[in-house]
This record gives sequence, C-alpha cells and structure tokens, in this order.
Amino acid sequence: MKLAIHHRPGSFSDRWITYCDKNNIPYKIVNVYNNDIIEQIKDCKILIWHHQQSISADIVMAKSLLNALHHAKTKIFPDFNTGWHFDDKIGQKYLLEAIGAPLVKTYVFYNKKKALEWAELTTFPKVFKLRGGAGSANVRLVKNKRVALQLINRAFGNGFRQDEPWTYLNERWRQYKEGLTDLKDVFKGVLRFLKEPDFSKTIGFERSYIYFQDFIPNNDSDTRVIVIGNRAFAVKRIVRKGDFRSSGSGSKKYDKNLMDERTISISFDLAKKLKSTTLACDFVFDERNNPFLLEISYGFAIEFYDPCPGYWDSELNWHEGKFIPQEWIIEDLISSKQKNEA
Repeated sequence: MKLAIHHRPGSFSDRWITYCDKNNIPYKIVNVYNNDIIEQIKDCKILIWHHQQSISADIVMAKSLLNALHHAKTKIFPDFNTGWHFDDKIGQKYLLEAIGAPLVKTYVFYNKKKALEWAELTTFPKVFKLRGGAGSANVRLVKNKRVALQLINRAFGNGFRQDEPWTYLNERWRQYKEGLTDLKDVFKGVLRFLKEPDFSKTIGFERSYIYFQDFIPNNDSDTRVIVIGNRAFAVKRIVRKGDFRSSGSGSKKYDKNLMDERTISISFDLAKKLKSTTLACDFVFDERNNPFLLEISYGFAIEFYDPCPGYWDSELNWHEGKFIPQEWIIEDLISSKQKNEA
C-alpha cells in the first residue's frame, strides 16, 4: 500500500518518512502545491499532509484540496471530520455545542448592536479570542465593560491583525527572561513592527464578528489531551507567570498522576463522536473541579510530547513506555484502508 507524503522539514512528515523507511512501507514524496497534485497521487492509496495555520499557502488551499479528495473517496490525513474545524474557534463552538460537549460558555456576535447590548448586561472578566491562532496568540483577558466595548467597536471597525506585534514581542521577552529563548528571538519580535508575517497578510484583518468565552479563574495550568485512534496521552501546560494563559508557555508537566482521567474519557468520547483520526483537546476546571473544554485541534507540537511516560487505551488502561504518536497515524490509516478494501 503506497503512501503519498507531502514533506515539510519540522512537521510530522519527518517522522512519517523515518517510520516508512524503517518498516519498508512504500511511499513517495509529493508537492501538494503543484498544479498536478491530483496526477501525482494517482498511484497512491493514501495522502498525508501536516498543514499549518502559519503557512500562507496552507491557509489558501489546504482545506480546498483535502475536501476535494475527501469527495473523491481518497484516503487522506487529516480527513474532513478531523480537519474542517482546524484553527476555526467559531466552527468549533457550533460543533461542540451541537454534540453536547462540555465547552466553556462561548459567545459570538455578528452584529455590533447586539454585541454592545450583551456587553452592557454581562459580567466580567471574559476572554476575548480571534477565530484563529495558536499558542495563545490573539487571546486576552477582558477585565471590564470598557475594554469589551473597545474591542467590539474595533471588531466592527478596522478589525484585528492575526499577528499583533506588541503581543508577539511581549511573549518573546517573557520567554527570554525565563531562559526559554535568546535575544535573537526577541529581535525577531521587534522586526514584526516593520514587516507583517506573510500568514497574517494572507488572512487579512479579522472583522465583522466578536468572540468571547467565560473566564474560569484559579487554573494554574490546562490539560492537553491528544487522542489518536484508541490511544491517548496528556500533558499539563503551566500558566505563564502573572498571566492566565498556558498554551505556548513552554512550561509543562508529564506525570500521569497529575492528569484527571475524566479528561481522557471525555476526549475519547469526543473523538468517537467526531470520527476524528486525531483530536487534541484543551481542558480547564471550574470551581467545582469539573473539566471544561476551551478548544480542539487536529495537530500538535512534535518534540513537546516526547517525554510523555506512556498512554491510555480507550478502556483507560495505562501503558507505560515511550512512543511516537506520528507512527500511530500511519498505522491507523493503513489499517482502516485495508479494512475498507477487504
């Protein structure tokens, strides 16, 4: 069974290629950006591509190509169920509400008047987010009505850049002070004021909607659970010092005993309902210690999860030992394709 792999160094494809070489799995490297991509993959049973929200070409064409191949009955990763809601918090809101997932209460408005009326009556703080962005980019705590009204007026006026240079620079400076990066990276943050990244220019200004979530206080971390088939692993991501955000902080804990298994069970249930090949779920806990979802994704960082000491199966049995989750993706895709052809 021959695989087509779009290779981008630093993505899942590094490990996919290594795994195929090690296990004598036939594959070919393809370029999904080429005009003849459909012709390129005609001799392959499966196409796998780790596309990202920070690459302009991926933003423009990834979902278009993958959705077209989905309709043509080509086996792909990520498939439609796994990836259509990627980097789309608004889509995730409707999806998770529709299936009854324990989503933190979320509010989206497409009308300025209705948003302003809501802001006059609601309680604060709230969390403001743009529909896209990773590592807590475009996420801020709204402490009072005054700030909320400012954000609403901007959302229905000039709008927001996907890349806010002050936010990026402040984060680079925080990481530098904590020894997580170097001055070269800080300098890159300064350059953001002079040159907007290509992905941000591609997306353009975000406007004509506003997105808020309830703020759940007193969380010193969130729990990221990743489900791939009948296996799940988890990490606690520690909140930044003097902040409320944990995604992108760089601080994490892997001890199995720190993970609430309710988050594992909920994640398996969600993956089953959504028919997802992979599913990454971010949880926080309310004052009664109940887990609530913030958002979901199909992708995840690579080396960040390598220290995980083991994983759970779908019966919540623990399996001690190191693993490479990108290999599971290939194993599951091949197994599923073989079952469909049997």
